[in-house]
Amino acid sequence: MTKAASEAKPPVNAYGWAARDSSGVLSPFHFTRRANSDDDITVKILYCGICHGDIHLVKNKIWPTLYPTVPGHEIVGQVTRIGKNVTKFRVGDIAGVGCIVGSCGSCDNCKQDLENYCPKMLWTFQGQHEDGTRAFGGYSDNMVVEERYAVLIPNGFALAGTAPLLCAGITVYSPLKHFGLSKPAMHLGVVGLGGLGHMAVKFAKAFGVKVTVVSSSPSKQKEAVERLGADSFLVSHDQEQLEAAMGTMDGIIDTVSAPHPLLPLIGLLKTSGKLILVGAPIEPPELPVFPIIMGRKLIAGSAMGGLKETQEMIDFAAKHNITADVEVVPIDYVNTALDRLDKGDVKYRFVIDVANTINNHDEASP
Repeated sequence: MTKAASEAKPPVNAYGWAARDSSGVLSPFHFTRRANSDDDITVKILYCGICHGDIHLVKNKIWPTLYPTVPGHEIVGQVTRIGKNVTKFRVGDIAGVGCIVGSCGSCDNCKQDLENYCPKMLWTFQGQHEDGTRAFGGYSDNMVVEERYAVLIPNGFALAGTAPLLCAGITVYSPLKHFGLSKPAMHLGVVGLGGLGHMAVKFAKAFGVKVTVVSSSPSKQKEAVERLGADSFLVSHDQEQLEAAMGTMDGIIDTVSAPHPLLPLIGLLKTSGKLILVGAPIEPPELPVFPIIMGRKLIAGSAMGGLKETQEMIDFAAKHNITADVEVVPIDYVNTALDRLDKGDVKYRFVIDVANTINNHDEASP
């Protein structure tokens, strides 16, 4: 989108909930979106998931947050307007928007449909578009986005449960595919049974993979095995269980965002096994090098997925009826939801019912 194109059209008025400072407390907020250009779609937001990354954003924990900030990057909504160059969407379609809404489009990563690794990637909720307008997230009534950075949601898909797929879903789907851990009969460990972890179990089982959940909470065993379909369960602080499982896993998806030791997980891997980190603890972990060398083991990271892969993930999820387990909440519950999420008090993802609740409250000025 060129600056001239944006200036030729009026901006889009929007209303959402924003944090004004690092207290992280959100309140009603009027703002404007950039104009809908020829390559853009405008989306009436229906649902938006609440991710642990939203806590980091509103409380200024990772990068310098630009306040006021509207969080939200697990967005599902209805297309209400399309630019003249748009080919992927029609008015009335359901679109999904995840973590990114911009990239350079010309680097090696972008050319390989890996926009999520572009050095100039633009977060959905932080930064500026080329025309200088702010990027705001999905805790709001609408969004303007270039069609490249939106995915088409199939008809009939449960929308509240679909929203978290745009972050939690693709964050586990991408490494399963890229690192070859989606092959049937492989043995996968999933560390943590939260928003990311429960999605990893669901996708892995749909691929036909043997799954062992590793958790610090013994109380989650019944949920993991009987309801989510995991094949087995390990308590991460039970040394006897860990020793019995040593050297049995082809790969591990580690979804835990709290500090935790990596050595026990490395021990669970077979020779040439892969430990993939997606949970992103803020504090750096200790890295025990010798067991990695002696087992020819790999520790790697993975961040979301490109837009082509995200569409692939959505289509796979729709085919296999995979959605997140969610607790749907009104927009005025968002501060309580963030507090509960920070304490791990959700099974497994909060989703804001934006369309039915955002206009039911007094609209305060910024």
